This record gives sequence, structure tokens and C-alpha cells, in this order.
Amino acid sequence: MNRDPVDMKNDMLKTLITKEELIATVARLGKEISRDYRGKTPVLVAVLKGAFIFMADLVRQLDIPCMVDFMVVSSYGKGMTTSGQVKIIKDLDTNIKEKDVIIVEDILDSGVTLSYLIGVLRQRGPASIKICTLFDKPERHVVEIQPEYRGLEVPNEFIVGYGLDYAEIYRNYPEIAVLKPSVYSDEQ
Repeated sequence: MNRDPVDMKNDMLKTLITKEELIATVARLGKEISRDYRGKTPVLVAVLKGAFIFMADLVRQLDIPCMVDFMVVSSYGKGMTTSGQVKIIKDLDTNIKEKDVIIVEDILDSGVTLSYLIGVLRQRGPASIKICTLFDKPERHVVEIQPEYRGLEVPNEFIVGYGLDYAEIYRNYPEIAVLKPSVYSDEQ
């Protein structure tokens, strides 16, 4: 799928969350984490690719020391819905034994990937594991997961922007928007 960047705005049905709302939400989450981890050095683990923009903005909002690492974990393959099969594509470089871990996720959808990831990381002996998600779609949860740090609840619509993609495109869109069904309906 080739899309001209000029077409990105035309591919959006509507804006759900503006740049200003994103900035305010990330700042709030940064304050909450800074407050809760005062005197500690948490390891923030971004789940790539979707969380990379959120992670970069979030760590700049922290006023405590922290470490960062990245994982690539997938349960989607090339589709739009979870396959239920989780696969680690890139693992951590950091030893998390006896460290406080915060999983930084772009969106909590089904919960399948996060549930699997929490299980894998718990086996490595961290002091704690908490979840920070920028977006949450509670009506889509098939696994019971409650993030300790939750940005915004979003409706069950196909959203893109600020790291979220469709077919690896639209991650750089500066707001959160609902993608027009016509963009992806011919590829289902």
C-alpha cells in the first residue's frame, strides 16, 4: 500500500484526540509515575513499534532517573485483529531482576499481548511490574488487565496516529484520528 503523505489527512474520518490533548495526557502520566517512583530508578519497557513516540515523550516528562529498553512483541501479524498467538521478535537487553518495571504500551486492546508479556517478565524476577498505556479500549479486553497508569479511553474504532499505524503507515500523524474504512476495507 503506497500512500502519499499529503493524503494522510484525507484518509481520516475524524480527529479523536488533538495534539494538545496528547501533550496534556502524557504530562499527567509523567507526573504520576514521577510521584510514585520518587527515590527509585524504574526500567521503562516500550512495546514497539507503536509505543516509540509515546515513550520518547513520556521519559521527557519524568523528573526521576529511569532506564529504558524496548521489546517487539506481536499478536497481530499483518492483520487488524489479534491472532491470539504472541511472539517475541526483539527481547530486552536489560536484566530486570529486582528492578521496578513499567511496561509502556501505546494501546491496550484485547490484553492478550500484555498478559503474555507480563508472564514472561515476571519469570525474570523484577521487584514490580506495572503498566502504563496511553490508550485503553476496555470493551475489547478479552483478558482481565487493569493498567496502573492509563491515559485516555478510546472507542472501539480503528485509530491511527502518534505511533499507531495501519500497515506501517500513519504512525507520524500528529493526532489520533479514526481511519476511514475505505482505506482498509479493500484489504480485509
